[in-house]
Amino acid sequence: MSGITRESAEPEAPDAFDVFAKACPSRGTLEHVTGRWGSLVLGALYEGSLRFNELRRRVDGVSEKMLSQTLHALERDGLVLREAQPVNPPRVDYELTPLGRQVAERLLALIHCVEGAMGEVLAARERYDATRGAR
Repeated sequence: MSGITRESAEPEAPDAFDVFAKACPSRGTLEHVTGRWGSLVLGALYEGSLRFNELRRRVDGVSEKMLSQTLHALERDGLVLREAQPVNPPRVDYELTPLGRQVAERLLALIHCVEGAMGEVLAARERYDATRGAR
């Protein structure tokens, strides 16, 4: 999809994108946002601007390489802003763009829903494992 119509030379309406279509560019962005680290990075940055190592400590378990790749993808998608400060030693801060804040708000609603339902989830797992055997 080009995103531009010939007649108007303006972007197509957002409903022209279909994440279920193999070639739709929205699919890649959805993967960046909902991937293992993308959702956690967006959620952590919703709390405010963070430096790389602060973000790495906040998102427990992420490697330096994966955090760097995730931040690059989210920055490219326009969800995260990287701001390098001209100081010695170098300082780089990451924060959400307005679009990133919109996406993070929705992700945090899902995160809170999952966290709030974990008692029910763990009970369901226990029932499943009891009837089908732990795998």
